Order: sequence, then structure tokens, then C-alpha cells
Amino acid sequence: MTAVSALIQSLSIGAPEVVLAVGTLIVLLIGIFTGDKGYRPLSWAAAAVFAVAAYTVLNAGQGRLLAWNDLYVSDTLSAFLKILILIGAAAAAITAGPALDRLQLTRFEYPVLLMLATLGMFVLVSANNLLTLYVGLELMSLASYVLAAFHRDYGKSSEAGLKYFVLGALSSGLLLYGVTLIYGFVGSTDFTAIAAGLSAGDERNVGALFGLVFIFAGLAFKVSAVPFHMWTPDVYEGAPTPVAAFFASAPKVAAMGLFLRVALDAFSGMVADWQQIVIFMSVASMLLGALGAIGQRNIKRLLAYSSINNVGFMLIGLAAATAAGASAVLFYLAVYLIMIIGSFLCVLAMRDRDGQPVEDLADMAGLARRRPWLATALAIFMFSLAGLPPMFGFMPKLAVFNAAVSANLWLLAVLGVLTSVVAAYYYLSVIKIMFFDAEVDVVAPAETGGGIVVNQAVMAATAIICSPLGYLLIGPLTAATRQAAASLF
Repeated sequence: MTAVSALIQSLSIGAPEVVLAVGTLIVLLIGIFTGDKGYRPLSWAAAAVFAVAAYTVLNAGQGRLLAWNDLYVSDTLSAFLKILILIGAAAAAITAGPALDRLQLTRFEYPVLLMLATLGMFVLVSANNLLTLYVGLELMSLASYVLAAFHRDYGKSSEAGLKYFVLGALSSGLLLYGVTLIYGFVGSTDFTAIAAGLSAGDERNVGALFGLVFIFAGLAFKVSAVPFHMWTPDVYEGAPTPVAAFFASAPKVAAMGLFLRVALDAFSGMVADWQQIVIFMSVASMLLGALGAIGQRNIKRLLAYSSINNVGFMLIGLAAATAAGASAVLFYLAVYLIMIIGSFLCVLAMRDRDGQPVEDLADMAGLARRRPWLATALAIFMFSLAGLPPMFGFMPKLAVFNAAVSANLWLLAVLGVLTSVVAAYYYLSVIKIMFFDAEVDVVAPAETGGGIVVNQAVMAATAIICSPLGYLLIGPLTAATRQAAASLF
């Protein structure tokens, strides 16, 4: 194959990334000429680019396709993850307008940064090499650091951006050091070569184990798993709410999907070694996420600890190290994405009469009597996040617990059930505050306008999916997750 034909083939296989890169440059150029007044049309332009990227993902070639000298892989797993990422990114682009308007943050850079972060996530989930992984991770992270500090005149936002940057740089350094150790002991950074070089019983496994620990530490930071979770509550609280919603959705999908590929593909020959690490992170994340949220009085910090708690449940499926476990993790990611988008949309809809965000739980007292539809939607999301039947959020927890039991990880499944019970306390406390506490005159009546209608429509759609009606999606969603997980085995 000539160099030109190889380039054309790689561009064809990597069409989603090409669409995103070209679209980002076009949106950036238009933004430079139109300025901040072009924020709204540029946000919809970003959503349109995401839609075109989704079309290219869905129409990609079948099977496992390699490009760019085997640095990039396109398969059913990457396609499934990219669709979830695009859903999260599109929601962040089209629903942020009203909140950013109130904060006077409607700058054209916002959709551009979202697109750059999404491009990094695309590279991340299609990585077939540790160096590709690192490039995608940094592209996603650099845009995320700026987004975290987007409200630069607000002290907590600047603090969030600085904390995220410093801790993110540390995690990137740990991951890169792990990559060098793996290369030193295996002689390659290619996932296939690593898997072949670290087969069971290989004497190089002992040295490579140190590299694996550092790589897992870097990935654990991105999914906010304990003990690398410390940035999450502060960043979620300090960053503008649309940005926090984005952090809780799309990057979480990309990082957890990458975790699956690295563990079950590159390090498939060291399951017994990394399984212990994953079990520890799972248990620690479930416990800290459940107990840490109990004393929180800020709804965004509560959702941050909820995120840590849910990551612990996802890691149960990874710890199983089976196709059923991987499928359960992907199923959990899809449902969690919808639940967290809806939850943050409810937070976005709450403001006081001065237009300032309402985030304190005490200020939400009696919300059901002032904003009944908003309180009902938030209650659905809280019930679903708690995993209480008959809400749709019950199904992913059941899936990861079943995968753990099938892999003889009975104790891990039991701990998961117990921490679910503990976590249900703070989800139910939010519902109790909204429906049963005495009403306080803090939350203003619902706004009107085009942007509000869009947010309400997205909120209603996510609430319907999280309700028992979401069970209608189980068939196609389960089939998609099984097919995506099968590409790892």
C-alpha cells in the first residue's frame, strides 16, 4: 500500500475525528470575527457538528479497523462510547445558554472548548497505543482546565481551575511515567504488543506491574475514583454549572471506556494483578461517595460525591473482568449519562429573584409547591441515581451486581448493595426537603424564552428515560452494550 492510499484509508477510518477537527476550526474562525454576540448560533453550530460526527460514527466500517500505523482503532466499543460522548457534549452546548447569560459568560470560546475536549475524548476512546492515549488525554484535559476556570471573575471558579490543573498535571505525570516503565519492560507501547508480551507467567510481569499501577493511577484521576477523587467536589462546586454538567457526563464516559480498553485489552494477561487494584478503588469509591455526601449542603457537591459513588459501582463490572462485566459497565455509563444530565438541568433551572444560582439544599425547601414540575423531575433523577425500582437507574446496578456474582465476587456485590442503601439516604433527603419541608421564598418562578424551552424539553426527555418508561430501551441498549463489550474479548 502506497503512502497516499494509506493516508486516505486512515482519514476515512478516522472520519469522526476529521469532522470534529475541521468543524472546530470553522467555529473558531467564525467566532473570532463575530465575537461573543455569535455565542448562540455557534453553540447550535457545535451541536450540528456533533450530529455530523455521530452520522460518521454510525456509518463507519464494520469490525475492527486500524489506522495511522495502528495507533488508532475503530470498533464497536469506540463507536458506542463516541455516541455517548456526543450526547453529553451536545447537551452541554445547547443547554448552557440561560445560565451563562445570567452569569454574563456567553463567550464564543465556550463551544470551541467543548469541541476541542470532545475531539480529545474521541482520540482517547480510539487509542490503540499508550502514546495515542496520552495525546488524547492531554487534548481533553487542556480544554477542560480552561472550562473549569471559565468564570474567571469568581474566586471559586478560578480555584477550581487551578486545582484541576495542578492535580491533572500530577496525574498526567504519573501516567506518563507508567508508560515509560511499560515500554522499558515490554519494548512497545502498542496495546496488542503489550498484551502479547505480558501473558500469564511472563517474568516481565513483575516489572510491568509498577508501570500498570502508575497508569491506573492516572486513569483513576480522570474517572474521579478514590484515592484520586479529591478534585471532584471542589471543581463541580466552583465551575459554572453547565461546565460541571459536562465534566460529570462526557469525560466520565471517555475515561471509563478507556479504563475498560486498557485493562481488558492491553493488560488482559495481568487480570489477577490489576483486579485487586480495581476492587480496592471500587470499594473505597462506593464508601466515600456514600458517606461523604451525607453532610453536604450544596447540591453540586452532593452530585460530585454521587459521581464518585457511581464510579465505584461501575468499577464492580470492570473488576469482574468478563464480557458480562464490561457490558454492564457500558450499560451503566449510558444510563448514568442520562441521569446526570437531567440532574444538572434541574440545578440549572433553579435561580433566585436576582438571577443568581440556587445551590444550597436549604434554599430548595418546599420547591414542590413553588415549582412542582421541576421538583418532580429532580425527584425522578434522585430515585434513579439511588437505584430504587421501578426507576430505570435500578437496572445498571443490577447488571454490575450480577456480573460480580457470576465472577464469584460475592463480597464485592454485597458491599455494593450495602453502600447503595447508605447512598439512598442523601438522595431521599433531597426529595424530603423539596416535598415535605416548609417552603422558603428563594427559588424564583420559571423563566421563559427559547433557551428555557430547549432546557425544559431536554429535562423532560431525560426524566422520561429515567422513569419506568425507560425499560422500553433495555432491549436495544443491552444488545448494543454486549456487541461493544465483545470487541474487547
